[in-house]
Amino acid sequence: MRQVYTVIDKLQEKLKDNGITNTVTFGDILEVDLDKTTIYPLSHIAMGDVVFADHIITATVQIFCLDVVDKSNTLTDEDLIYGNDNLQDVLNTQLQVVNDIQQELRRGELFTDQLQVTTDITASPFLDNFENQLAGWAATIEIEMANTEHTLC
Repeated sequence: MRQVYTVIDKLQEKLKDNGITNTVTFGDILEVDLDKTTIYPLSHIAMGDVVFADHIITATVQIFCLDVVDKSNTLTDEDLIYGNDNLQDVLNTQLQVVNDIQQELRRGELFTDQLQVTTDITASPFLDNFENQLAGWAATIEIEMANTEHTLC
């Protein structure tokens, strides 16, 4: 059974190929050294529940797409929405990473490789959750794949 390796490897490959993400990590998000500024933008893969059905395995995967929010050195009261940091840029760029990976799972190369999404995907924003002013999106994705392992005795 190689499904876990397949999911991680293929997601990692697509996340690295998007032209935005510098680093892809796996495991518990709290164990990633998020203080290093050289690793951003970062995508992080966390495995969740796995459901077995007839000939199908559905793995719940959470993908965090995040970057550092840079505060402007000269704060302004003139534009309180766009003028003091790059938060909107980070949210926009990281949402594009989520969109790219979900499109790959719906009709791209990952779909062709039989890693497929047939349900809606929710991406939730997060802001200032970590010490170094990180922002981005956490997307929960249910990935379906064929279960071709038959070990009947």
